[in-house]
Amino acid sequence: MSIPPGEDIGREVHESVDQVLVFVKGKGRADLGGEMHDISPGDMFAVPAGMEHDFINTGAEDMKLFTVYSPPEHPDGVVHATKADALAHPEE
Repeated sequence: MSIPPGEDIGREVHESVDQVLVFVKGKGRADLGGEMHDISPGDMFAVPAGMEHDFINTGAEDMKLFTVYSPPEHPDGVVHATKADALAHPEE
């Protein structure tokens, strides 16, 4: 996933899946259930099912990360090129 400067993933809750996010480039802030944490390359965050969360790019370059859902949240092969694309196709 790539988050442009000043953008975020959008506040969300996954009711039935756990999520692990690993940040590989850029800097930002993590909002985990209202608790804020700084993000830098190499950081990892675990988000249990039911926790409201958001990840915000506070840097001047794209923030890069990968995320793993357990069990899988999206069907195999689904790619959303942008946040707008993901919001337009939430069933994927």
